[in-house]
Amino acid sequence: MQTKELTAAAEMSIADALPKTENNLRRLGNARPDNWQNPKPAPVYNLIVIGGGSAGLLAAIVAAGLGGKVALIEKHMMGGDCLNVGCVPSKAIIRAAKSVGEIMMAHKFGIESHGATVHFDQVMERIRRVQADISHVDSVWRYTEEGVDVFLGEGCFTGPDTLEVGGERLKFKKAVIATGSRPFHPSIPGLKEAGFLTNETVWNLTEQPKRLAVIGGGPIGCELAQAFRRLGSEVTLFHNAGHILNREDADAAEVVQNTFQSEGIKLVLNSQVTKVTYTSGEKLLHYECPEACDAIAVDEILVATGRLPNTENLGLDQVGVQTDPRRGILVNEYMQTSNPIIYAAGDVAMEHKFTHAAAAAAKIVIQNALFYGRKKITDLKMPWCTYTDPEIAHVGLYEHDAAAKGIAIDTFTIHFDENDRAMADGEEEGFVKVYTKKGTDKILGATIVARQAGDMINEITLAMVAGIGLKTIGEVIHPYPTQAEAIARVAGLYNRTRLTPTARKLSGGWLALNRR
Repeated sequence: MQTKELTAAAEMSIADALPKTENNLRRLGNARPDNWQNPKPAPVYNLIVIGGGSAGLLAAIVAAGLGGKVALIEKHMMGGDCLNVGCVPSKAIIRAAKSVGEIMMAHKFGIESHGATVHFDQVMERIRRVQADISHVDSVWRYTEEGVDVFLGEGCFTGPDTLEVGGERLKFKKAVIATGSRPFHPSIPGLKEAGFLTNETVWNLTEQPKRLAVIGGGPIGCELAQAFRRLGSEVTLFHNAGHILNREDADAAEVVQNTFQSEGIKLVLNSQVTKVTYTSGEKLLHYECPEACDAIAVDEILVATGRLPNTENLGLDQVGVQTDPRRGILVNEYMQTSNPIIYAAGDVAMEHKFTHAAAAAAKIVIQNALFYGRKKITDLKMPWCTYTDPEIAHVGLYEHDAAAKGIAIDTFTIHFDENDRAMADGEEEGFVKVYTKKGTDKILGATIVARQAGDMINEITLAMVAGIGLKTIGEVIHPYPTQAEAIARVAGLYNRTRLTPTARKLSGGWLALNRR
């Protein structure tokens, strides 16, 4: 399927745009079955949830499990972005690309390889199989069995405590809006006419693009740029900042940027794509950057320039729910909208647009909406990860956050070229960096760059949630040799600051003698 068709498909439902393969049909049978008939509405619902993505699904099933009468409304496909166009397919293609990456690096270990043959159609079909295998978890059948009334269709508020879907009127006591977000389409002249991909439509490709342009150097753009490059596409990444992943720690972003360049991804930084022309099956991107004004011919364009909240056609004016075009539905720290009986969670209302963030917010909504709780989203310690290779994982404050808040910090860093396991693995490029409140071991934030950074950050996140400082982490025995041992060594750096000059000198000699 070519991108002109895919761009047009983006304007229809996700379900209608799918290639009708066996696995996609199996997923559709769970996420949006053709034979589905909406149930007869109950007289009144304790909770109505609009949106069957991560936040909506969790809110609905937890509320139903607590004995509430719950309705769940989904406009497109159950499972939302995560299952259908986000986490699941992206991590499946990243896993395929990681296999190629291992082959690319085999020479470092004295192993001669002769490249890899990538069968793109098989890579894409495996992604669809994984989605289909997982889809039963989010299916209309499972949620119905759990006591949730599932309505497929577009929900719209019609009054203070009523909502309409599929011609039926539903009455509620409390409601949750969890309608998610969608890709932002930049207004580049000629882009729509030439056709382009987004994270929603890229999974419908049936042929691998030989030459791929990626517009946007944030997490989505970077993850897919590296994946397609490793699978064999020539990739050019355009970004409007001086380095990719510019919202991350600059040192961390530099590690990934150097990896990209070594793998042959062409980076055009501080750039602006001014127009796109289409001729003879080629898309020509015209761009400006400090070095020059130029143009490049590609076969496909992937746009990854941010997300917009889905707030349209919900009848929010009927219920007094306030919104902002960029921020989405406005909520307080209890995830409550300007209407006290209506809450919002997930991408439609949150800065952190992650599946785990949406799930955490849904738990807060249930406690506050059904049990008159006072749980605050601001109390959460929210980790996240960019799944490039190496990964970048972070939790808590960055250095610039601390400076903006006037918080004095100490920074402790261990590079993986000081870690025995990372050296044995040939993965010395990353680091563990931990920020503490100055003069104390209280952890305020951390950044990890490593192949498994997303797993490693959990130890620090747990410590922050439990109020455990670096001193205690230094007392935890970490298996040797592991890359996670770097976290213990960071703690050791803090503990050394507590020593007197004489003790520090003596301990330094002892550590040098007993490192292994």
